[in-house]
Amino acid sequence: MSPPLPQAPQQPVPRRGLGRDTAVAAACGLVVALMVGASFAAVPFYNWFCRTTGFNGTTQVSRAAPNSAPLDRTVTVSFDSNVNGLPWKFEPEQRDIEVPIGKVVTVYYRITNLSRADTVGQAAYNVTPLTVGSYFTKINCFCFTEQTLAAGESRDMPVVFYIDPAFAADSENDTVKTITLSYTYYSVRDPAPKPVASSEPAPRKGNL
Repeated sequence: MSPPLPQAPQQPVPRRGLGRDTAVAAACGLVVALMVGASFAAVPFYNWFCRTTGFNGTTQVSRAAPNSAPLDRTVTVSFDSNVNGLPWKFEPEQRDIEVPIGKVVTVYYRITNLSRADTVGQAAYNVTPLTVGSYFTKINCFCFTEQTLAAGESRDMPVVFYIDPAFAADSENDTVKTITLSYTYYSVRDPAPKPVASSEPAPRKGNL
């Protein structure tokens, strides 16, 4: 009888450490957190992107007039008004005006609450052609805040704006003769609390 063959020593089976499992779980949790955070940040990021680039006809905002003098070139600015879900009458005092590029202009819209109850609305806005949004600059606008109207109340709402002189330097705008500023008022069902003074109309100064 031949002697038994020697057996190779068994290698120990490596054990998965808890450290790796913990790292994988942490990575998965981080991905989920980033996805949730991105969903909440999408809207403000989109709004910031539109304001910065003028995407989709979003106008720009400034606190002061341009440093340069107005140009000789003019462009027609038309004013559009719409209401969605509000018992309001909403219209511009003038449908269109000739605006020198670079000149600060003030125009007015009038809103009237046709209902027997207080109502709150806020305006969304854009300009067309959509590529002009990065040059259409507002200094003051009623669209920045919610507006509360008492039953039967009317109010004149100012818009102070200018067309950035860079508009004329962009060759893509050589054929643009008319810019339309459009507003749509939407109902605000749960208005944010605010100081009473913030809903008071701005005093009218001068003509259009």
